[in-house]
Parts: sequence; structure tokens; C-alpha cells
Amino acid sequence: MRRILRRKKYVYIWAKYSLEDKQDKKLRKAFKEKLDEYLKLAKEKPESIQVWFWDGAFKVATQVRHTAPHECGFSLRVIRRRAWTKKGKRKKVNGQRKRGRVNVMGALRYNDKKRVCFMIKKGNSETFHEQLKKLHEEIRQEWINLGNLPEDFREKGPKIIIILDNASYHKKKDVIEQVEKELPNIRLEFLPAYSPDYNLIELVWHSAKEYIANREFENKEELEKVVNQLLNEGELIIKWSRKLKNKGNAVNVT
Repeated sequence: MRRILRRKKYVYIWAKYSLEDKQDKKLRKAFKEKLDEYLKLAKEKPESIQVWFWDGAFKVATQVRHTAPHECGFSLRVIRRRAWTKKGKRKKVNGQRKRGRVNVMGALRYNDKKRVCFMIKKGNSETFHEQLKKLHEEIRQEWINLGNLPEDFREKGPKIIIILDNASYHKKKDVIEQVEKELPNIRLEFLPAYSPDYNLIELVWHSAKEYIANREFENKEELEKVVNQLLNEGELIIKWSRKLKNKGNAVNVT
């Protein structure tokens, strides 16, 4: 039977989980058209509009795992990945469990792929609001450093489009009202349900996971230092030309 299947060009591989049956294709199409327009404007008029991709909480471990649609994490257990080794031998990693994890919230600017990531204690609405204010202030300072007046930022500064998922704490009414009142330059654009393939920052998390795979960390502090170097100090190299997969779908992110 195997020979027959191989002759017919079948291969024996893992089945793939799919989100397609949970997605609303019309909503995805409409959002993709809106997103494409934002990205086009951001390229043509970067001084007027910026597009940032946001993810709620990136939980960091030597084991990096998604614990919820909006959360991502590294804990102190080694992540196993495929690795090159001599035929007949298998690479061994320490399977001992360790306590400790690092939580991160972050954003990625589309035009220049600038990353702004914050180490946090916990992902919730209060933390989300605080980190959003920090991102807003960083963009404001960047604008002022170009020779603009601080008092002009509200009216003349760039519009900041934040692409993010539907985590409950992203959509709390009081948080949205605070953002509209305190950070008028920011506009939140929520992804359609089950559409992580439209969020470019997922590729950052994926690349970070690959970097720390098969590595062991002694403690949380060592892990946090490496994560910070990867995400905020430019040590993480990302292949932006690769496709960002969504449990069966794939969208080119460049």
C-alpha cells in the first residue's frame, strides 16, 4: 500500500489544524482591503500615517507557547525543535521543568519594521492602556526630534493605526474611551476573528521562538535579558519574505 501511495505522489505527514471553518470570509476580505489601503497610505505618506501591528501579551519561556489567542509565552522549559545531527543520533535537551516566565507586549511598525516591546507582569486592560501610552509617547518624541513642536503633535502629528486582535481586555469600553480621550492620534483596528495571519507581529514572535529553541536558561533573569536583546536591541534577524501561516492559510507579509 505504501508503494502504491508513493507512486501516486502521496506523502505521510502530520494533519494540520485549520481555522477556516471558524472564519468569516466576507469580514476577512473587507478587512484585508482596508488594511491594504492603510499600508498603501503609510508607504506614500509616512509623515501622516503609521501602521503598527500589536499583540497583547507575549509570554516568554525557554518553552515559548501560545496559551490563548492573544497571549504568547516563554517559560523555563526547553523548546524542542528539529536540529541537524549525525545519522543514527538524536540531539538531547534537558526536559527538567523550571518555574519562571517573562511576559511581553509589543508593537511592530510596518514601514521600517521598528519594534517596541515592553516587559510586563501580566496582560490585562490596565497594562494594555499603559503600554499603549508608552508607544504613543515614543512616536511623539520621534516626531518632536524631527524639529516639530510638542504642542502641534495632536493636530499635525501622524495618525497611528494599531492593528490588534479581539482579546477581551483590548475591547473594554472604559479602555477604548480612555484611548480616544487621551491618545486621539491612535485608532484601534480590530482583526476579524481567527485571523492571526493578518497580524505581522506574529512573525516576530515566531522568529523569537525559533531563536531560543533547544536552549536552556538558568533562571528568569537570564531569559528576560536574552528576550530583551532579541526584541528591543536588534539581535533578532527576521526573514520578512516568508509567509505568515494561519492554520491552513498563508499570507505574504511583505
